[in-house]
This record gives sequence, C-alpha cells and structure tokens, in this order.
Amino acid sequence: MQIQLNGEARDLAPDLTVAQLIDSLGLTGRRIAVERNEEIVPRSEHPTTHLVDGDRVEIVHAIGGG
Repeated sequence: MQIQLNGEARDLAPDLTVAQLIDSLGLTGRRIAVERNEEIVPRSEHPTTHLVDGDRVEIVHAIGGG
C-alpha cells in the first residue's frame, strides 16, 4: 500500500498499524504526535489503528526548550 508520510509518498506493507509504523521509523518511546487524515491519533490507539492505502500521515516530534 502507499501512504503520504509527512508529505512524501511511502510504500508500506499492507495492514500496518500506526504503532508498527512508528517502530519501523525508530520513533518508539519518543515524544511524538501522529495525525492520520487530519485527525490526531491518541497514543492509546496507535496499536489498533490500521493504515490503509491513500492515508495521509503526519508525525511531529515534540521538542523541549526554554
């Protein structure tokens, strides 16, 4: 399947979850926010939210500062 990840086309295995995508990108455990088709995906729903062909996913890293 193909999705848009942060504005770039990305080919992925079918039936991938948001949690699996995060893991494949090496972002597990980091402070991130995930948006799928312009809706925030709560962290508690990452393991059960399946991506489908054509999804638009944005992943944003939280950066601390002062």
